[in-house]
Amino acid sequence: MSTTLSAYARQAWSLLEPLHAVTYFSPEPLQALKTAGYRGFWMGYFAGRAAPLGPVGPETVHALFYNFTYDRIAKALPSAWEFAAPPAALTAREHGATAALRRQLGELADSPDLATAADFACRAATAAPLEGRALFAANRALPEPTDPVARLWYAATLLREHRGDGHIAALVAAGVGGRESHVLQALANGTDRGIYTVSRDYDDQEWTGCLDGLRDRGWAGDSTLTDTGTEVKAGIETQTDAAAASAYTALTTEERDELLRVLRPLTNAVIAAGEIPRVTPIGLDLGEIAAPR
Repeated sequence: MSTTLSAYARQAWSLLEPLHAVTYFSPEPLQALKTAGYRGFWMGYFAGRAAPLGPVGPETVHALFYNFTYDRIAKALPSAWEFAAPPAALTAREHGATAALRRQLGELADSPDLATAADFACRAATAAPLEGRALFAANRALPEPTDPVARLWYAATLLREHRGDGHIAALVAAGVGGRESHVLQALANGTDRGIYTVSRDYDDQEWTGCLDGLRDRGWAGDSTLTDTGTEVKAGIETQTDAAAASAYTALTTEERDELLRVLRPLTNAVIAAGEIPRVTPIGLDLGEIAAPR
């Protein structure tokens, strides 16, 4: 895969990720999951994101989501399916996320540019390779919505999980465990550890253990990565971009450029709503992504 197309995949991800992330932060999808019967944020999160896989248990989700503690997942699954089956979670997350995007986008929701973004993103998402990408494949098997806003959310979700599956493969190949990956990310980006303590359940002992493991390999010092660690992290990101780039071969160069153009004002509007944290555990800084390049 060419370097240019790999770089494009990263830029497209930065613009598409916020369109998916409303699923976890905006009031409409959170309320929809609550109304469906799920109890608490985390039960709704795991039910909604795992629902394309069917009524799975914590083992499968722990493997595919990669960086959560098993205990956190086991508190939500499989008991979530006793409150509402996976189809209820699928309906709640799609309808809730679509409602959130419509509110945040305002008049842009009915614009020709949004329809163009949905068309191009869906073409890329539905042409992306399935092999080795279990979570993406499960989402790809779901019906494609007809509403343009819902289609854009659907495509953003597919492309996000497609990239995520590739990223996990790169981490595994580099010998980086799921829990270690957050420590590696925090050191690479200078992200405050507290973000991971709250959202990923680290205590001092586990964080220190992961940090010691990176130090033992010569990848980390006290609070930053070594040159070797920086090279390892860069290699993981390069492999992630290259694997994600395979989705965008379905578009011409002109269509890829047009997709970025029409996405920017949509992403800016979603970010401006202020519901997605500026910095999240995945390391994407919303303050840096939407400006033209």
